Amino acid sequence: MRIHLLTPGHKMPDWVETAFTIYNQRLPQHLCLQHVPITTQIRRKNQSVSNIKLLEADAILAHLKPGQINIAFDERGKKVDTLFVSQQLADWQMTGSDVNLIVGGADGLHQKISNQAHQKWSLSALTFPHQLVKVIIVEQIYRAYSLLNNHPYHRE
Repeated sequence: MRIHLLTPGHKMPDWVETAFTIYNQRLPQHLCLQHVPITTQIRRKNQSVSNIKLLEADAILAHLKPGQINIAFDERGKKVDTLFVSQQLADWQMTGSDVNLIVGGADGLHQKISNQAHQKWSLSALTFPHQLVKVIIVEQIYRAYSLLNNHPYHRE
């Protein structure tokens, strides 16, 4: 089982890479997130939002394979908590299927990605910058792992 984190954006600030690496290194090797950066579209005056979302969707779809579990992060998705994420992590480990955690671009996800998603999760009703979302997701996967293994991190 591999967990892929597909996030938009170009070079991330150093603090994002540092935080991501710290949490990712705390996970056992078989649960480490494999970051897959998705190139975002440069905005041009004559380019529509729907066209930008479509181009980003095509870039994301190029990384999705049959048999993988696709989780899309969407503000209108299911509100999840740490216990739910830990249960999902346990289920993923039991099935052994690869998992794609998909974060949309600045304009959100195209319907093509929503259609491929097995689940849609909301991190919050708040809007976060993509750099921070990358860190939040890896921290929550680590927290879920900690909860499953009765590690004190979950309640520190």
